[in-house]
Amino acid sequence: MKKGAIIDALEITGISAEGKGVGRIDGQVVFVKETVPGDVVKAKIVSKRKKFLEGIREEVIKTSADRIKPFCEHFGWCGGCKWQHMSYDAQLRYKQAHIAQNLRKLSGLKLPGVKPVLASKKTTFYRNKLEYTFSNFRWLTKEEIDSGEDHIQTGLGFHIPKRFDKILNINKCWLQKDPSNEIRLAIKEFADEHNIPYFDLKKQEGFLRNLVIRTASTGEVMVILQTACHDKEWLDLILNFTKKKFPVITALLYVINEKGNDSFHDLEVKLFSGKDHIMEEMSNLKFRIGPKSFYQTNSAQAHELYKIVAEYAGLTGGELVYDLYTGTGTIANFIAGKAKKVIGIECATAAIEDAKLNSEINGITNTAFFAGDMKDMLVSGFVRQHGKPDVIITDPPRAGMHPKVTRFLTDLKVRRIVYVSCNPATQARDLEVLSQAYDVASIQPVDMFPQTQHIENVILMKHRNP
Repeated sequence: MKKGAIIDALEITGISAEGKGVGRIDGQVVFVKETVPGDVVKAKIVSKRKKFLEGIREEVIKTSADRIKPFCEHFGWCGGCKWQHMSYDAQLRYKQAHIAQNLRKLSGLKLPGVKPVLASKKTTFYRNKLEYTFSNFRWLTKEEIDSGEDHIQTGLGFHIPKRFDKILNINKCWLQKDPSNEIRLAIKEFADEHNIPYFDLKKQEGFLRNLVIRTASTGEVMVILQTACHDKEWLDLILNFTKKKFPVITALLYVINEKGNDSFHDLEVKLFSGKDHIMEEMSNLKFRIGPKSFYQTNSAQAHELYKIVAEYAGLTGGELVYDLYTGTGTIANFIAGKAKKVIGIECATAAIEDAKLNSEINGITNTAFFAGDMKDMLVSGFVRQHGKPDVIITDPPRAGMHPKVTRFLTDLKVRRIVYVSCNPATQARDLEVLSQAYDVASIQPVDMFPQTQHIENVILMKHRNP
């Protein structure tokens, strides 16, 4: 089938890991975004690859029982919330099936059934952090172009998928509760009224670059404004406006970024007013979140995730626990009260400093944190120095664990490994190596990201001969 061809009636029978609907025609797989299994659609082929076709939906001929009306005006243009056209019950079913499908690819493993996904109580306004980008040449929707009217070219919002230079202006985002939307809209209106120049992503010139808004369950709010240069007049103008307009902001900071990208982890973050951090609470613990700190973006569901980790760890108070990829030590500090000692390892030095500080804030004295590359840190010498762990908790990035780490864990022969992953494919790959010495005892997916295809998964493994 050629590019540009029309499929009059394509039945959508599945959903891909990337969240697109899957159909078949003449033996070829066709991926079509914004479709739901059970739909029959008219589709246009827009890309032909060696093993599959990609299409766009032109018309829904038959509607799936799982299809619902998207609640966001930006659906289809924005790169987030790709599954809001699907009922939440259906989202959970397909996420569970995705986990099971990945794990089934591992031959020879004795696997228990995948437990039903632990649903998020909030399916909208569940995030505690969002990052918005300024653009002086925003994306115009087809409706805006067809109207023939002149439109304001400045935008403050999210990148259009696969277009680094195009920003979709966001009127209302359903991911983060107010005052997030109110702050973003007010800053944009003020910048437009005072002709403060937005950044040009192609020419790499302008002033306003990026806006980060972090909210906490404590009610504290952090706002970080990123600019491309230090223009004191513009900077003072917009920051003073923001401070006066939103007294709810407890941490107002800014970053001068003259680099070619928006990352500021290697740059100085300067305090304009308030504190240089916000405080989050979980159970009876407090966590200090700085502008560069990592914290799970779904705070309420992170608490549920950590409770599962603690349950799977099976701690009785006498165990030595290694918490690999500890980040800012949230899991380590969460379980410390049930363990003899918890040792956290993380590559980012700044995160380790946060982890130590969080232990200090909560009066936790049985933790120790070390910074370094995991494959270089987790070696025999480290274990000899700090003791062989009874339990390993590991929560690696999407790429999974380094082969040296999985091989070391296989030889280490600890009683339990609790493996938390945001990528079922790399988790399955790592389990194949670990299965040489460990059996999978339990599988519990946790939905941290409603309205998306993403899923977190917690697996308990037990050594065959502890």
